[in-house]
Amino acid sequence: MTPPPSTADAETRRLDPIRGRTAASLQLLVVGTLDGEAGAQVPVGRAFALPLGATLVLGREGEADLRVEHPSVSRRHASLSATAGLEVQDLGSANGTRVGDRALAAGERVTLHAGDLVEFGAVLCMVRGPAARDATAPAAAEDASGVVVASPAMRDLHALARRVAASAAPVLLLGETGVGKEVVAERIHAWSPRAEMPYVKVNCGNLTESLVEAELFGHERGAFTGAVAARAGLIEAAEGGTLFLDEVGELPPTMQTRLLRVLEDREVRRVGATKGRRVDVRFVAATNRDLEAEVAAGRFRADLFYRLNGFALEIPPLRERVEEIVPLALRFARKARAQLGLPGDPVLDPSARAWLERHPWPGNIRELRNTMDRAALLADRGPIGAEHLPAATRRGTARPPAATPAPAPIAEATGDGDERQRIVEALERCVGNQTRAAKLLGVSRRTLVTKMDLYRLPRPRK
Repeated sequence: MTPPPSTADAETRRLDPIRGRTAASLQLLVVGTLDGEAGAQVPVGRAFALPLGATLVLGREGEADLRVEHPSVSRRHASLSATAGLEVQDLGSANGTRVGDRALAAGERVTLHAGDLVEFGAVLCMVRGPAARDATAPAAAEDASGVVVASPAMRDLHALARRVAASAAPVLLLGETGVGKEVVAERIHAWSPRAEMPYVKVNCGNLTESLVEAELFGHERGAFTGAVAARAGLIEAAEGGTLFLDEVGELPPTMQTRLLRVLEDREVRRVGATKGRRVDVRFVAATNRDLEAEVAAGRFRADLFYRLNGFALEIPPLRERVEEIVPLALRFARKARAQLGLPGDPVLDPSARAWLERHPWPGNIRELRNTMDRAALLADRGPIGAEHLPAATRRGTARPPAATPAPAPIAEATGDGDERQRIVEALERCVGNQTRAAKLLGVSRRTLVTKMDLYRLPRPRK
């Protein structure tokens, strides 16, 4: 039996869960909570190293090797042994341990593999390692469906999305405008058991309040002037399949209330109807807003946020996925050339590649697509060079002017003291405003909060 780790070793792992990782080791990645409430000490994105040859206890008490502070996690919940493979054992926890769809009995051991999802109470984790990435990510930049997945962050995200798709839990997609949230939503539907059923998209930002009600919920005959026949809404149209609510943060308050009732009761009441109709729909929502800030400001219902946030996936901006810029640019240029009737594949000369990779892409993939459409037209039958790119893009390093120089963007968690200092300085410069500090650092607010938890930085009081 492997001896328990010393108290000093356990403390080291709690302070820096990444330290001591080897190239062959696995990690336990916290990816969300099933009740939608992560809690102050359960940062999504935190990774615990699982050193080879060690047996670690996961729990809520201070002596646990992998400390997870959440009410659903027992003081000594489960153990993970990275000896002959990786095994998880439930230690008689109150709320149980699940691997996939299987609930473990007390004392039962199950072998885990890279990419597996494990539930400790309501905390959802994924085993991550070299095998997880290699098993699910294509060797080429474009996979069989033509989606470009080349950066490590996106490979991990797509591997996780594939596994989330197998459940019926609502999914909330977060990220800046134009990062590709709709592509991820489509893949979740395609990978799900509902793939053969309807996939219905609603852009909540393009509809007025009156149109949202009629479009989402439908109406009965005579419900209002012009309603000459009964009509099913888009929620009913997605029966058995997936309803994608794009820009859900734009929903007006009255529609937020009605949507919450659908999620809670699984019933839709058409406009003018006296009773509801049962529906079986999987909800995937997306927004570029910080919904937690919107809830705090009273612009978005907290109960609806928690209902939609069954599983949150944050899509990184294009500037953090440099490996994908050139493959995406070539793909867009190829489509543009085909539409122009130009033969052959597009060619990017070195100057164009350099400028494309250095541009900050505030408009993300949408901006890149428009840029390459223009470049393909200007280049005609020749290679695409820097002279065919917009002036703002060709400057490459040009970024929006700032009153003070911005610190370097936060890198992947490495325990780097310089990174911790940059976060402290950004927070001081922004007087504790985390949203502004995240923008100054060039990362999302969620990433900043995760880093603050990792480095034990106190959350500023409001």
